Amino acid sequence: MTSAIHVTGLNKVYDNGFQALDNIDINVEKGEIFALLGPNGAGKTTLISAICGIVTPSAGQVMVFEHDNVKAYRKARSHIGLVPQELTTDAFETVWNTVCFSRGLFGKSPNSKLIESILKSLSLWDKKDAQIRMLSGGMKRRVMIAKALSHEPDILFLDEPTAGVDVELRKSMWEQVHRLRETGVTIILTTHYLEEAEEMADRIGVIDKGKIILVEDKNVLMKKLGKKELVLELYKPLKKLPESLATFKLQLANDGQQIVYTYDSTKEDNGAVTLLDALKQDGIKCKDFNTRQSSLEEIFVGLVGKK
Repeated sequence: MTSAIHVTGLNKVYDNGFQALDNIDINVEKGEIFALLGPNGAGKTTLISAICGIVTPSAGQVMVFEHDNVKAYRKARSHIGLVPQELTTDAFETVWNTVCFSRGLFGKSPNSKLIESILKSLSLWDKKDAQIRMLSGGMKRRVMIAKALSHEPDILFLDEPTAGVDVELRKSMWEQVHRLRETGVTIILTTHYLEEAEEMADRIGVIDKGKIILVEDKNVLMKKLGKKELVLELYKPLKKLPESLATFKLQLANDGQQIVYTYDSTKEDNGAVTLLDALKQDGIKCKDFNTRQSSLEEIFVGLVGKK
Protein backbone atom coordinates (compact mmCIF):
# COMPACT_ATOMS: atom_id res chain seq x y z
CA MET A 1 0.00 0.00 0.00
CA THR A 2 1.00 3.63 -0.50
CA SER A 3 2.14 5.49 2.60
CA ALA A 4 0.27 8.70 3.27
CA ILE A 5 2.52 9.51 6.24
CA HIS A 6 5.88 7.98 7.12
CA VAL A 7 7.56 9.08 10.36
CA THR A 8 11.05 7.91 11.36
CA GLY A 9 13.10 8.67 14.46
CA LEU A 10 10.96 11.67 15.45
CA ASN A 11 12.06 13.43 18.64
CA LYS A 12 10.94 16.66 20.27
CA VAL A 13 12.82 18.10 23.25
CA TYR A 14 11.74 21.53 24.51
CA ASP A 15 14.11 24.19 25.85
CA ASN A 16 13.29 23.23 29.44
CA GLY A 17 14.51 19.69 28.74
CA PHE A 18 11.10 18.05 28.56
CA GLN A 19 11.02 15.29 25.92
CA ALA A 20 7.56 15.28 24.37
CA LEU A 21 8.36 12.77 21.61
CA ASP A 22 10.86 9.94 21.98
CA ASN A 23 12.09 8.29 18.78
CA ILE A 24 8.70 7.89 17.09
CA ASP A 25 8.42 5.55 14.10
CA ILE A 26 4.97 5.30 12.53
CA ASN A 27 3.44 4.64 9.13
CA VAL A 28 -0.09 5.52 8.04
CA GLU A 29 -1.41 3.97 4.85
CA LYS A 30 -3.36 5.85 2.21
CA GLY A 31 -7.12 5.59 2.72
CA GLU A 32 -7.13 4.12 6.24
CA ILE A 33 -8.63 5.44 9.46
CA PHE A 34 -5.88 5.48 12.09
CA ALA A 35 -6.75 6.15 15.73
CA LEU A 36 -4.01 7.54 17.99
CA LEU A 37 -4.82 6.88 21.64
CA GLY A 38 -3.07 7.94 24.80
CA PRO A 39 -3.66 9.62 28.18
CA ASN A 40 -3.47 13.39 28.65
CA GLY A 41 0.10 14.60 28.12
CA ALA A 42 1.13 11.46 26.24
CA GLY A 43 2.30 13.41 23.17
CA LYS A 44 -0.66 13.00 20.78
CA THR A 45 -1.09 16.68 19.93
CA THR A 46 2.68 17.24 19.72
CA LEU A 47 3.00 14.37 17.25
CA ILE A 48 0.15 15.71 15.11
CA SER A 49 1.64 19.21 15.24
CA ALA A 50 5.05 17.89 14.18
CA ILE A 51 3.55 16.01 11.23
CA CYS A 52 1.59 19.10 10.17
CA GLY A 53 4.68 21.32 10.43
CA ILE A 54 3.38 23.41 13.31
CA VAL A 55 6.02 22.14 15.76
CA THR A 56 9.66 21.80 14.66
CA PRO A 57 11.04 18.40 15.72
CA SER A 58 14.43 18.12 17.38
CA ALA A 59 15.33 15.12 15.22
CA GLY A 60 13.78 12.70 12.75
CA GLN A 61 11.88 12.95 9.50
CA VAL A 62 8.25 13.21 8.41
CA MET A 63 7.26 12.30 4.84
CA VAL A 64 3.79 13.21 3.55
CA PHE A 65 3.08 11.44 0.28
CA GLU A 66 6.88 11.30 -0.22
CA HIS A 67 7.32 15.03 0.45
CA ASP A 68 9.63 15.95 3.34
CA ASN A 69 7.54 18.23 5.58
CA VAL A 70 10.58 20.44 6.26
CA LYS A 71 12.36 20.56 2.90
CA ALA A 72 9.11 20.62 0.89
CA TYR A 73 6.79 22.17 3.47
CA ARG A 74 4.23 23.67 1.07
CA LYS A 75 3.78 20.47 -0.92
CA ALA A 76 3.53 18.35 2.22
CA ARG A 77 1.14 20.73 3.97
CA SER A 78 -1.13 21.01 0.91
CA HIS A 79 -2.09 17.36 1.42
CA ILE A 80 -3.18 17.92 5.04
CA GLY A 81 -6.37 19.22 6.62
CA LEU A 82 -6.19 19.79 10.37
CA VAL A 83 -9.02 20.07 12.88
CA PRO A 84 -7.28 21.15 16.11
CA GLN A 85 -8.65 20.84 19.63
CA GLU A 86 -8.86 24.60 20.09
CA LEU A 87 -11.56 26.59 18.31
CA THR A 88 -9.54 29.26 16.50
CA THR A 89 -11.69 31.42 14.20
CA ASP A 90 -12.53 35.08 13.68
CA ALA A 91 -15.59 35.45 15.91
CA PHE A 92 -17.06 38.29 13.84
CA GLU A 93 -16.64 36.65 10.43
CA THR A 94 -19.39 34.63 8.73
CA VAL A 95 -19.24 30.88 8.28
CA TRP A 96 -19.15 31.20 4.48
CA ASN A 97 -16.30 33.73 4.44
CA THR A 98 -14.31 31.77 7.04
CA VAL A 99 -14.38 28.57 5.02
CA CYS A 100 -13.72 30.32 1.70
CA PHE A 101 -10.76 32.17 3.24
CA SER A 102 -9.22 28.89 4.43
CA ARG A 103 -9.41 27.52 0.90
CA GLY A 104 -7.67 30.63 -0.44
CA LEU A 105 -4.82 30.25 2.05
CA PHE A 106 -3.75 27.13 0.16
CA GLY A 107 -3.74 28.92 -3.17
CA LYS A 108 -6.92 27.25 -4.36
CA SER A 109 -9.24 29.09 -6.72
CA PRO A 110 -12.76 29.93 -5.44
CA ASN A 111 -15.24 27.04 -5.67
CA SER A 112 -18.64 27.99 -4.32
CA LYS A 113 -20.20 24.64 -5.26
CA LEU A 114 -17.59 22.74 -3.22
CA ILE A 115 -18.00 25.03 -0.19
CA GLU A 116 -21.77 24.66 -0.43
CA SER A 117 -21.43 20.87 -0.54
CA ILE A 118 -19.15 20.85 2.51
CA LEU A 119 -21.44 23.10 4.54
CA LYS A 120 -24.51 21.05 3.64
CA SER A 121 -22.80 17.78 4.55
CA LEU A 122 -21.98 19.23 7.98
CA SER A 123 -25.49 20.69 8.50
CA LEU A 124 -24.12 24.23 8.36
CA TRP A 125 -25.80 25.51 5.21
CA ASP A 126 -28.55 27.39 7.05
CA LYS A 127 -25.83 29.10 9.14
CA LYS A 128 -23.63 30.15 6.23
CA ASP A 129 -24.33 33.87 6.77
CA ALA A 130 -24.15 33.73 10.58
CA GLN A 131 -21.18 35.16 12.47
CA ILE A 132 -19.04 32.54 14.21
CA ARG A 133 -19.69 34.15 17.59
CA MET A 134 -23.41 33.39 17.24
CA LEU A 135 -22.89 29.64 16.86
CA SER A 136 -23.04 26.93 19.51
CA GLY A 137 -19.90 25.05 20.50
CA GLY A 138 -20.89 22.05 18.39
CA MET A 139 -21.49 24.22 15.32
CA LYS A 140 -18.13 25.94 15.79
CA ARG A 141 -16.54 22.49 15.83
CA ARG A 142 -18.24 21.71 12.52
CA VAL A 143 -16.93 24.98 11.07
CA MET A 144 -13.41 23.83 11.99
CA ILE A 145 -13.98 20.62 10.05
CA ALA A 146 -15.36 22.60 7.08
CA LYS A 147 -12.24 24.81 7.11
CA ALA A 148 -9.99 21.73 7.14
CA LEU A 149 -11.83 20.24 4.16
CA SER A 150 -12.00 23.46 2.12
CA HIS A 151 -8.77 22.85 0.16
CA GLU A 152 -9.66 19.19 -0.62
CA PRO A 153 -6.90 17.50 1.43
CA ASP A 154 -5.84 13.87 1.02
CA ILE A 155 -5.21 13.55 4.76
CA LEU A 156 -7.47 14.79 7.55
CA PHE A 157 -6.28 15.10 11.15
CA LEU A 158 -9.03 15.16 13.76
CA ASP A 159 -7.64 16.09 17.18
CA GLU A 160 -10.44 15.38 19.67
CA PRO A 161 -13.04 16.40 17.07
CA THR A 162 -16.14 15.54 19.11
CA ALA A 163 -15.08 17.11 22.41
CA GLY A 164 -18.06 18.98 23.81
CA VAL A 165 -20.34 17.80 21.02
CA ASP A 166 -23.74 16.25 21.70
CA VAL A 167 -24.45 12.61 20.80
CA GLU A 168 -26.57 13.37 17.73
CA LEU A 169 -23.98 15.71 16.23
CA ARG A 170 -21.18 13.29 17.05
CA LYS A 171 -22.97 10.60 15.08
CA SER A 172 -23.40 12.89 12.06
CA MET A 173 -19.72 13.80 12.19
CA TRP A 174 -18.67 10.17 12.05
CA GLU A 175 -21.00 9.59 9.12
CA GLN A 176 -19.12 12.40 7.38
CA VAL A 177 -15.82 10.70 8.26
CA HIS A 178 -17.04 7.47 6.66
CA ARG A 179 -18.00 9.34 3.50
CA LEU A 180 -14.58 10.99 3.33
CA ARG A 181 -12.85 7.67 3.77
CA GLU A 182 -14.90 6.24 0.89
CA THR A 183 -13.48 8.99 -1.36
CA GLY A 184 -9.93 7.97 -0.45
CA VAL A 185 -9.17 10.50 2.29
CA THR A 186 -6.81 9.22 4.99
CA ILE A 187 -8.13 9.94 8.51
CA ILE A 188 -5.97 10.23 11.63
CA LEU A 189 -7.89 10.89 14.81
CA THR A 190 -7.32 11.25 18.50
CA THR A 191 -10.24 10.80 20.83
CA HIS A 192 -11.12 10.21 24.46
CA TYR A 193 -14.29 8.42 23.35
CA LEU A 194 -12.65 5.04 22.92
CA GLU A 195 -15.86 3.44 21.69
CA GLU A 196 -15.54 5.71 18.65
CA ALA A 197 -12.04 4.46 17.90
CA GLU A 198 -13.25 0.90 18.40
CA GLU A 199 -16.06 1.40 15.91
CA MET A 200 -14.26 3.59 13.36
CA ALA A 201 -10.57 2.74 13.15
CA ASP A 202 -8.77 0.25 10.94
CA ARG A 203 -5.62 0.43 13.05
CA ILE A 204 -4.84 1.61 16.57
CA GLY A 205 -1.69 3.32 17.78
CA VAL A 206 -1.09 3.81 21.51
CA ILE A 207 1.29 6.52 22.71
CA ASP A 208 2.38 7.13 26.30
CA LYS A 209 5.07 9.46 27.67
CA GLY A 210 6.14 10.34 24.14
CA LYS A 211 6.71 6.75 23.05
CA ILE A 212 4.67 4.52 20.76
CA ILE A 213 3.70 1.46 22.80
CA LEU A 214 2.16 -0.41 19.90
CA VAL A 215 0.59 -0.07 16.46
CA GLU A 216 -1.80 -2.86 15.56
CA ASP A 217 -4.77 -3.72 13.38
CA LYS A 218 -7.81 -3.08 15.54
CA ASN A 219 -9.31 -6.55 15.10
CA VAL A 220 -5.96 -8.24 15.73
CA LEU A 221 -5.44 -6.11 18.84
CA MET A 222 -8.88 -6.99 20.17
CA LYS A 223 -8.19 -10.66 19.59
CA LYS A 224 -4.67 -10.67 21.04
CA LEU A 225 -5.23 -8.54 24.11
CA GLY A 226 -8.96 -8.78 24.65
CA LYS A 227 -10.40 -11.18 27.16
CA LYS A 228 -13.83 -12.72 27.26
CA GLU A 229 -16.14 -13.12 30.19
CA LEU A 230 -18.73 -15.82 30.62
CA VAL A 231 -21.49 -14.53 32.92
CA LEU A 232 -23.60 -17.28 34.51
CA GLU A 233 -26.99 -16.39 36.03
CA LEU A 234 -27.72 -18.63 39.03
CA TYR A 235 -31.04 -19.99 40.26
CA LYS A 236 -29.91 -19.42 43.85
CA PRO A 237 -27.37 -16.78 44.97
CA LEU A 238 -24.06 -17.85 46.50
CA LYS A 239 -22.46 -16.22 49.53
CA LYS A 240 -19.03 -17.44 48.44
CA LEU A 241 -17.46 -19.67 45.79
CA PRO A 242 -16.75 -23.32 46.66
CA GLU A 243 -13.06 -24.21 47.11
CA SER A 244 -13.47 -26.82 44.37
CA LEU A 245 -13.71 -23.95 41.84
CA ALA A 246 -10.51 -22.24 42.98
CA THR A 247 -8.61 -23.28 39.82
CA PHE A 248 -10.92 -21.11 37.65
CA LYS A 249 -10.72 -17.33 37.34
CA LEU A 250 -14.11 -16.64 38.90
CA GLN A 251 -15.78 -13.87 40.82
CA LEU A 252 -19.22 -13.40 42.26
CA ALA A 253 -21.30 -10.48 41.04
CA ASN A 254 -24.77 -8.99 41.48
CA ASP A 255 -25.07 -10.01 45.15
CA GLY A 256 -24.08 -13.59 44.39
CA GLN A 257 -26.64 -14.03 41.60
CA GLN A 258 -23.89 -14.24 38.96
CA ILE A 259 -20.62 -16.06 38.48
CA VAL A 260 -18.23 -14.30 36.11
CA TYR A 261 -15.58 -16.45 34.42
CA THR A 262 -12.70 -14.65 32.64
CA TYR A 263 -10.85 -16.62 29.97
CA ASP A 264 -8.51 -16.29 27.00
CA SER A 265 -10.59 -16.38 23.83
CA THR A 266 -7.56 -17.23 21.67
CA LYS A 267 -7.14 -20.66 23.28
CA GLU A 268 -8.94 -23.62 21.71
CA ASP A 269 -9.79 -25.07 25.12
CA ASN A 270 -11.03 -22.09 27.13
CA GLY A 271 -12.17 -24.18 30.09
CA ALA A 272 -15.83 -23.20 29.87
CA VAL A 273 -17.07 -26.76 29.40
CA THR A 274 -14.93 -27.96 32.33
CA LEU A 275 -16.34 -25.17 34.49
CA LEU A 276 -19.94 -26.11 33.67
CA ASP A 277 -19.20 -29.72 34.60
CA ALA A 278 -17.63 -28.58 37.90
CA LEU A 279 -20.68 -26.44 38.71
CA LYS A 280 -22.97 -29.38 38.03
CA GLN A 281 -20.97 -31.61 40.37
CA ASP A 282 -21.27 -28.97 43.10
CA GLY A 283 -25.03 -28.77 42.57
CA ILE A 284 -24.90 -25.17 41.32
CA LYS A 285 -27.61 -24.64 38.71
CA CYS A 286 -27.55 -21.92 36.05
CA LYS A 287 -30.68 -20.46 34.46
CA ASP A 288 -28.98 -18.29 31.83
CA PHE A 289 -25.58 -17.19 30.55
CA ASN A 290 -23.95 -14.72 28.17
CA THR A 291 -20.47 -13.78 26.99
CA ARG A 292 -18.79 -10.38 26.75
CA GLN A 293 -15.63 -9.30 24.90
CA SER A 294 -13.24 -6.81 26.51
CA SER A 295 -13.70 -3.33 25.10
CA LEU A 296 -10.93 -1.25 23.55
CA GLU A 297 -11.13 1.01 26.60
CA GLU A 298 -10.29 -1.86 28.93
CA ILE A 299 -7.40 -2.92 26.69
CA PHE A 300 -6.12 0.67 26.52
CA VAL A 301 -6.26 1.16 30.28
CA GLY A 302 -4.43 -2.14 30.73
CA LEU A 303 -1.67 -1.16 28.32
CA VAL A 304 -1.07 2.29 29.77
CA GLY A 305 -1.34 0.92 33.30
CA LYS A 306 1.38 -1.63 32.58
CA LYS A 307 3.63 1.10 31.21
